[in-house]
Amino acid sequence: MLEPDTLLTMALALLVLVVLLGIAIWSIKRHRDPELTLACDQPLHEMLPSVSGLTHSTLMPGNAVELLENGAFFEALFEEIAAARQSLHFETFLWKEGRLGARLAAALAARARAGVQVRVLLDARGCNDMGEAASRLMQESGCRIVRYHAPRLHNLGVLNRRDHRKACIADGRVALVGGHCIVDHWLYEGMKEKPPFHDIGLRLRGPGVHAVQSAFSENWVAECGELFVGEDVFPPLQRAGDITMHVARAKPERAAPAVKILHHLILCMARRRLWIQNPYFLPQDKAIKALAAAVERGVDVRVMVPSADASDMPIVQHAAHHNFERLLRAGVRIFEFPHTLLHQKVLTMDGAWCAIGSSNFDDRSFEINDEITLGLLDQGLAQRLEEIFESDMRECDELDLATWQRRSCGHRLLDRACHLLKEQL
Repeated sequence: MLEPDTLLTMALALLVLVVLLGIAIWSIKRHRDPELTLACDQPLHEMLPSVSGLTHSTLMPGNAVELLENGAFFEALFEEIAAARQSLHFETFLWKEGRLGARLAAALAARARAGVQVRVLLDARGCNDMGEAASRLMQESGCRIVRYHAPRLHNLGVLNRRDHRKACIADGRVALVGGHCIVDHWLYEGMKEKPPFHDIGLRLRGPGVHAVQSAFSENWVAECGELFVGEDVFPPLQRAGDITMHVARAKPERAAPAVKILHHLILCMARRRLWIQNPYFLPQDKAIKALAAAVERGVDVRVMVPSADASDMPIVQHAAHHNFERLLRAGVRIFEFPHTLLHQKVLTMDGAWCAIGSSNFDDRSFEINDEITLGLLDQGLAQRLEEIFESDMRECDELDLATWQRRSCGHRLLDRACHLLKEQL
């Protein structure tokens, strides 16, 4: 039997080890989560090179972008899959067994049998319920399927880091990006019991497609080591339109992620309007202060989220509620979409610039998940997204500060409890 002094020494040593481990974990997070600050009064068009550079990107002129609302996204997706002749790269966070998944698996399998290189990158946890039939059909037809951070011992330290991107690149010449998942809730036909989820994506042509292809290659290479090269995947791309774009997606190991930097820059640079649609809106304290400062300098700040009853994750909405009083006091207008999950991740600034992608407005998207957001400088696109916002706004309930302050004690306690989990929601 060990002596009491020996046991005490061992206990103290273990305590010191736990404390040091805690400090190490805190230090890692601290380096990826700095307090971002910005003093800027120049107009957007002058600052866009800085925005793209600070988010590890570059400005790419000459692109054509088509907005794809709701079911139009899937029409475009299956159209581009059928038209592919050289390569198809598909990436998603969520794929569940159902009609949509079966149709997609059949479409990808058909192209593989026709000789097209088909690579499918799936978040391991989010696509765990895609069904054996879909997976087997694609593999037997020649599709290569890679699962991101599958539950293996060597992935133990990264299982919480998810691939939240949704993208498809056909022949390296056209890309589709947005928030649509491969789940029947996103179907816009034959849905009688509940309205389908409300979402927006885009179809991209032009030099910017290479940036989306690069984002796909990042996790593909990390998981399986295959480097794909040549004009089948990175063809020469000519000017396709007049839109200048940049992409935020990088997550350097010891620096603030590009997606977080992009969102904070835009909060600080808006001068007239800043309209946000996002299903999971959990801004950090610094972002709340930036939104309040925007209102103080005369910016029309509006935020639209799904109601807790309409959301697929009510716990997230209740966590978001914890900050609503601060935002409403600051003059931010908040709208709740009551009918179904409002899933689009859209931001417009000053009627001239907009962002569309996979990124939620929360810690998980900004600091943990792999995401992709396209920044687009185009007045027509920005104005069209503002029109969509205004149309959706007519179906929303706008929150009122006085009414919000009278919500029940139970509601407040639930909000506070959920907010404690905000970094992992």
